[in-house]
Amino acid sequence: MNDKRGSNNTEININIPCSVTKAEHHEKSSKGEGGGGGGEEEGFPFKDWVWKVWEFAREDSNRVKFSLKVGLAVLLVSLLILFRAPYEVFGTNIIWSILTVAIMFEYTVGATFNRGFNRALGSLLAGVLAISVAQIALSSGRVAEPIIIGFSIFLIGTITSFMKLWPSLVPYEYGFRVVLFTYCLIVVSGYRLSMGNPMRTAMDRLYSIAIGGFVAVLVNVLVCPIWAGEQLHKELVNNFNSVADSLEESVRKYLEDDGSVHPEFSKTVMGEFPDEPAYRKCRSTLNSSAKLEALAVSAKWEPPHGRFRHFFYPWSEYVKVAAVLRYCAYEVMALHGVLHSEIQAPYNLRMTFQSEIQEATSQAAELVRSLGQDISDMKRSTRTSLLKKLHSSTERLQRAIDVHSYLLTSPCDPPDTNGYSKPLTKLSQTLSNNFSDLTSQLADLDSSNSLDKNSNQSAQQQQQQQTESNNYHELMRKHSRRQHYSWPPLQVDAFEEEGSSGDFLPRMKALESTAALSLANFTSLLIEFVARLDHLVEAVDELSKLAKF
Repeated sequence: MNDKRGSNNTEININIPCSVTKAEHHEKSSKGEGGGGGGEEEGFPFKDWVWKVWEFAREDSNRVKFSLKVGLAVLLVSLLILFRAPYEVFGTNIIWSILTVAIMFEYTVGATFNRGFNRALGSLLAGVLAISVAQIALSSGRVAEPIIIGFSIFLIGTITSFMKLWPSLVPYEYGFRVVLFTYCLIVVSGYRLSMGNPMRTAMDRLYSIAIGGFVAVLVNVLVCPIWAGEQLHKELVNNFNSVADSLEESVRKYLEDDGSVHPEFSKTVMGEFPDEPAYRKCRSTLNSSAKLEALAVSAKWEPPHGRFRHFFYPWSEYVKVAAVLRYCAYEVMALHGVLHSEIQAPYNLRMTFQSEIQEATSQAAELVRSLGQDISDMKRSTRTSLLKKLHSSTERLQRAIDVHSYLLTSPCDPPDTNGYSKPLTKLSQTLSNNFSDLTSQLADLDSSNSLDKNSNQSAQQQQQQQTESNNYHELMRKHSRRQHYSWPPLQVDAFEEEGSSGDFLPRMKALESTAALSLANFTSLLIEFVARLDHLVEAVDELSKLAKF
């Protein structure tokens, strides 16, 4: 009775787990407690990590060589401490050799020489300054000695930190840093640990640093050397091939695109195109300026080696050629931007100039690859024939655009939707058609002159037919814009009616001529790319002369 009265006021829900739920819960708890399930879940991330490490090492074998060389250099210096005889000679100061190897050892031989020069010059300058200031402090008495040392540390720290920010001294930034910490360590340790003998402290530090630097240079040069010049050479050749591949891919996709599939706007803005590897290569070419400049600076420190056997090799010319190549790659990225733009030219209009665009693109890509191959082989070849073919194909493209420019400025109503994928009629065909139409119209005019021009009934019929014709052409124009000039596929006239209701936001409307001019933009960018290739040819010729290809 109490339950019935209570049920009138409150609702009591009792959840009884079924046998299946209990079984699933028991199975999950057994997997969590058991070692087999947890071991498998923990094993997969470890396998993925090992596979990523393997792929990273296989991508560039020099990474493994560099790691092994660093380990070997540190081991050789550590033997001076591990064996008793060398340790009794050098003492605890030999630890500076290990620090020197760890700091000085770089990926390439040129970078190691550059870092070693900065460290050697900085250590030498710091040692001379430390000995001079320590001698002055010792001769000043015990009261003035710490004051002079403290003021000198403040002064050296201020001057070195300011000088390494000077634009012309930025390449020697590491040397100023070495001056600062070496000076501080020598002065302070000499004041407290060497019982007022800074000369002995400075000499111990300097020969320890010399030992570490000698071991680092010896291992880096003699054991599988990684030359910065060779890296710069290969990187520049890869950039040439990347630009050519990206150009061909952008043009191919532009001509094959019928407007049916396009990426989302967020992916277009963020530049996420996972199915376009050539685009990523071209973007890496634009971002490689800092890497190429660093390799060129390191290559200047390297002795003649391999195919680069003469002194004062023009490594700076590689940077100039790379700059001109990036100047051309900007146009390729602009072509890629037109490919993924909001306003697209009709597919049949693109097919009208397909042969001219493809011919100019293939000739331009062939020339870029030829320039990269000449640099790779270090041979100078004549490119007059390639340039003539490229210029002639580009002139044909410009002539086609000039002759058929009416297709890019005048709205053209297609006769039917079945001809969507067919190229539009060119000027030569249009002139012949217009001539036949003109002849027929003249014949009709002669026959109409014989009729009664004052007939009111025929005038009313003509007015009615003209009204119907205007309505028909207006309907066909809207249909044409929906079929050809809308991308993404939206109804162009969806927001044209006044007083339209709904939650839709108004979007910009593109006229037929605006959409057609998108093709003119694409072709002008392609022609500009060809014009910039002339500067690239000149830069490669200058490199071949200075490098004595």
